[in-house]
Amino acid sequence: MGRTVRFLAILLLLLGFAAVVCGGVIFILSGGNPINFAQKTLLRISLSGREADLNRSVSSDATPIRFSVAPGDTPRVIAQNLVNANLIADAGLFVDYVRLNDYDTQLEAGTYFLNQAQTLAQIAVALTDSRSGQFPFRILEGWRIEEVAAAIDDNLYFGFSGTDFLNIVGSGAVVDAAFAVQVGLPPGASLEGFLFPDTYQLPAEASATMLRDILTQAFLEKVGTQLPQDAATQGLTLYDVMTLASIVQREAVRDDEQPLIASVYRNRLAIGQRLEADPTVQYGIGYHDGNWWPRITATNYSDVISPYNTYLNDGLPPGPIANPGLVAIQAAVYPAESNYYYFRADCRSDGYHTFATTFEEHVANGC
Repeated sequence: MGRTVRFLAILLLLLGFAAVVCGGVIFILSGGNPINFAQKTLLRISLSGREADLNRSVSSDATPIRFSVAPGDTPRVIAQNLVNANLIADAGLFVDYVRLNDYDTQLEAGTYFLNQAQTLAQIAVALTDSRSGQFPFRILEGWRIEEVAAAIDDNLYFGFSGTDFLNIVGSGAVVDAAFAVQVGLPPGASLEGFLFPDTYQLPAEASATMLRDILTQAFLEKVGTQLPQDAATQGLTLYDVMTLASIVQREAVRDDEQPLIASVYRNRLAIGQRLEADPTVQYGIGYHDGNWWPRITATNYSDVISPYNTYLNDGLPPGPIANPGLVAIQAAVYPAESNYYYFRADCRSDGYHTFATTFEEHVANGC
């Protein structure tokens, strides 16, 4: 009897020791959180047979879908919103997956661009970095504001329309007073000419107002302070500069020729000769035959009744006709020195022009 009691006591002691050792091992393996370790072990077992579901997408459609995570959204709320947006099929699987991989504490509030071709696992990772919501937007040199608006409508990432944008940059829109003074913007004038052409990385939450401010701020940064000062010494406001630069931009094909083209117009302005610039006639016509810059004929020089038609009106047109790039802006203020008053496309069809001092020379340069 006594031997049996001793055996049981030793057995219990050994079992207790083994339990302590096992508990210690589990404690170490769990990083000091055995409950979490146990939960993750169960999740790992639960998900072990669901690899196919984790790597299956809802469809093959890669069209961007705007998806927002609000501050304070729990994984379960996010999962249900993903299901509602038809981005994933199983909310519970999403919750388990982010919990197992510790993404549940890394999910960031913000706006994202997801698509139905992404797997549940890919979407989970994407939602841990709100910076991935940025998208590119390009404005070409020489676009008028309506073309910028059309590009907005063609871009699936924007949360607003081209019309929304035109409402805050078009004629009569409310403009920051300080900006208007700085660039010499007349009352009621549009921001044509001041939406600086470039490729921008925009945040997913970009609004029409934000885009406007980004573009006009980029303009101010690119132009700097010296160019406006030099223009002022020449008797030109920045608004005058942008008006001339927009014409140079539309006339030129080659950047290296823009200072020479600008010299022609500056020379004409200096003697009171009309600019007679074709792009101003096109601007006066507006949208025609599916194009904002329609082909024109010699008859249009006289039959397009518009204050922008520089064949009919003296001096600069009422304002910019497009949004020029920095080369054209600099050319308007720092034109090449020349005695040219005319130019026409050369006979090589290479984008360059042939320049002339007299009208007779100009006619003789025809192909």
